Amino acid sequence: QVQLVESGGGLVQPGGSLRLSCVASGNTIRYSAMFWYRQAPGRGRELVAGITPTDGYTRYADSAKGRFTISRDNAKNTLYLQMNNLKPEDTAVYFCGRGSASLGESPNYWGRGTQVTVSS
Repeated sequence: QVQLVESGGGLVQPGGSLRLSCVASGNTIRYSAMFWYRQAPGRGRELVAGITPTDGYTRYADSAKGRFTISRDNAKNTLYLQMNNLKPEDTAVYFCGRGSASLGESPNYWGRGTQVTVSS
């Protein structure tokens, strides 16, 4: 079983930036599609971004396009989410997810999440 641990969250002012990290242990993520989801209080968990294990193809939610960048470093078994021009609406717990080789399938492993708060 793979274990996922997110980090990098915190409090940031609107317009600021954060980089989230997700370190996997117990197994490699080299052959797995990886995802970032987020969940705000009272809302369901929504997909933010995904990346394939082979060619690095990425997919973003409309709200994240142009502001967020998902990337991976397979040698470090780590997934990243660079978040720029953050807005209060981005406030949520951000979860790392590991799936199959396809972005068309939902993750089957989850981290516990890291809190991102955007406020002045």
